Amino acid sequence: MKFVRFAGEEGSAQVGVVQSDVYRVIEGHDDLLGLIQQGDEVLRRAGEQAMKTGAIVSPSTVRNLSPIATPPTFRDFYAFEQHVKAGRESRGLEMDPLWYKIPVFYFSNPYNFLGEGEIPMTPGSRRFDFELEVAAVVGRGGRDLTAEQGEDSIIGYAILCDWSGRDIQHEEMRLSMGPVKGKDTATSLGPWFVTKDELEPHRTERGFDRAMSLKVNGTEYARSNWADIYYSFGEMVSYASRGTEVRPGDVIGSGTCGTGCILELSRTHGEDKFAWLKAGDEVLIEIEGLGTQRTTISPSPEPASFRHHGRVQASWT
Repeated sequence: MKFVRFAGEEGSAQVGVVQSDVYRVIEGHDDLLGLIQQGDEVLRRAGEQAMKTGAIVSPSTVRNLSPIATPPTFRDFYAFEQHVKAGRESRGLEMDPLWYKIPVFYFSNPYNFLGEGEIPMTPGSRRFDFELEVAAVVGRGGRDLTAEQGEDSIIGYAILCDWSGRDIQHEEMRLSMGPVKGKDTATSLGPWFVTKDELEPHRTERGFDRAMSLKVNGTEYARSNWADIYYSFGEMVSYASRGTEVRPGDVIGSGTCGTGCILELSRTHGEDKFAWLKAGDEVLIEIEGLGTQRTTISPSPEPASFRHHGRVQASWT
């Protein structure tokens, strides 16, 4: 099934199931998180009931929100070899053998999950970027899971875009920390949350044979395939659960697919061909089976100083 979360003209959030070209409302819910936390059977029954009796809503009359308003946690991985290799080659580096041993990730901000519409730029950034990704959502929690158990724990998938202020990110990571403020202004999820059974016919060894693409102002920037992923989501969930817990509603990002960000494209082909995003740009993402996500970049105000007024910077002798 395909589930959505949306807001009408009055602004209140509702949850529904996609039926052909309309939404059918699931009454009594304004977020999918509660249904996901109750398990796949509860979620399925809610969707089936809505298909029979739920109020009909035209998608053209509402704005699609993130299916989960605030996930418990958001871990973003680094699982597409092509993207990693291209980035390292552009800096004159070979692949680090350690990447093939550890599916590394970082924790990002669960408070700024957005749906379609306006995406604010990272405050102070002049090099704003997208990252074309897939997200898996945990439906059954656990600890120290195997890869097979990690796969079983997944309840569904969605399009994910990890918006990034690359200049801010570069400064932060020079200090061997982060990414932090370069990443946490906005993350787009949706528009659909798709249960994993819908994708099973397309399963490959590590992913699914589903095309991924992204356009900026109508020009294609990125094209890849989910099947190209090196680490499966089962392996990622397993690693995330090592020595700790994953819980229902946790979002697991795949990391950028090959050609899936301007940072990679500009290093390979030049900034003249692939310019950084600016206010007013329209970004359209499509992943087969997961829908189409449409956003428009909006400006952010210049960041306020984080220092106390009049503070003198320390000097070392």
